Amino acid sequence: MTKPASKAAGASRGAGDFVYRLLRRLMDVRPEEVSALAWSWLYIFSVLSSYYIMRPIRDQMGVAGGVGNLQWLFLGTLAGMLILNLPFAYLVKTLPRTRFIPITYRFFAANILLFAVILHWAGPEQTIWVGRAFFIWISVFNLFVVSVFWALIVDLFSSEQGKRLFGFIAAGATIGAIFGSAVTASLARYVPVAVLLVGSVALLEVAAWSVRRLSRLAPELHAQKASAADRPVGGNIFAGITHPFKSAYLANVSLFMLLFTVTSTFLYFQQAGIVSRSLMDRGAQTAFFATVDLLVNSLTLVVQLFLTGRILRFLGVGMTLALLPAISVLGFGALALAPTIAAIVAFQVLRRSSDYAIARPTREVLYTVVPREDRYKAKNFIDTVVYRAGDQVGAWSYAVLGVWGLGTAGIAVVAIPLSAIWLINGLWLGRRQEAMAAKAAGKHQPV
Repeated sequence: MTKPASKAAGASRGAGDFVYRLLRRLMDVRPEEVSALAWSWLYIFSVLSSYYIMRPIRDQMGVAGGVGNLQWLFLGTLAGMLILNLPFAYLVKTLPRTRFIPITYRFFAANILLFAVILHWAGPEQTIWVGRAFFIWISVFNLFVVSVFWALIVDLFSSEQGKRLFGFIAAGATIGAIFGSAVTASLARYVPVAVLLVGSVALLEVAAWSVRRLSRLAPELHAQKASAADRPVGGNIFAGITHPFKSAYLANVSLFMLLFTVTSTFLYFQQAGIVSRSLMDRGAQTAFFATVDLLVNSLTLVVQLFLTGRILRFLGVGMTLALLPAISVLGFGALALAPTIAAIVAFQVLRRSSDYAIARPTREVLYTVVPREDRYKAKNFIDTVVYRAGDQVGAWSYAVLGVWGLGTAGIAVVAIPLSAIWLINGLWLGRRQEAMAAKAAGKHQPV
């Protein structure tokens, strides 16, 4: 080795040692896990930046299309999830993950570019209908691309690694969300929507490019055989739909997701109604949604970097899963007593940051103990179709409760017992996951 090459190698090792020492101050990480963490960060940063550039645009278009039409938009989103689920399952069955994941992302990127062109040329009357279609499509996009990311992550890391590292990996998502929110908050009044969408597509391509490199690091994590990345998952294309009904464990994961989305939808509709009455300018509405996102993600980042891993390891999976339902019981109780815009905003920020920082990484740990086929197929079905089914239940229940004369306070009262059931469900899941993880560790670490 020449002296310059030797110096470069030494500098690289020195930089790697510095990064490792820095990460050790934040969490319990092993040297062989550092590279995978870095690529995971780049991957999820790109995905969430792409989405959060578009999220405030989507929310503004939902308001512009009429708050009373939101339940129909949620119905369209559920239909989109059902339509895409089987083609995705077929890709999972027949192609290795280094191929079906980039194909999935580039499919969504092509559609986003199509929306950019249409929105650029659409007139005022067409914009409303295009906006409704965009609301539906971005809602489908968000769940699919994030679910696929976490499916790869739970396929790479073991349950023990997930408890230590998933919170920190989720911090990459939060930084991406902050970046995307900041871009839209600062540019929404001055830059055409089409330009923002093109930026989202570029970031999505970075995510697709990251998949192959991250998958190649699997052997270093000792969670898989080296050949796993090149082997299709196989199985049945309907497994993602049928397995959640055959397995008590997956059925309860589905229930956890359902209760989360129903209560989230209640809160989302209340926020949308208040914003539509309080802010008349579209640019101001978009900036408001982006600002709320920025507050949520700033708080989330602090928790993810310094607390998530410690909370999960100290409390265990069950108690950690129960935190978000407990916050919801208290939050809906406060909203029932004081149904004001300040209470809704405070509850949204606290609830969403708790979800992103604590509940979401812990929920992903649940999938580290299921068979590999379920990590992609059943997980995707639960993360997309079940999630949006919860939206539907929440949206139409909200409409019915409104017809019955219940306002913000009355709907909050209805949400309290739902949150209590959700809490009990989280405790059961935690106990079951830890029992399954212990059993797997007693045998042999799964592929």
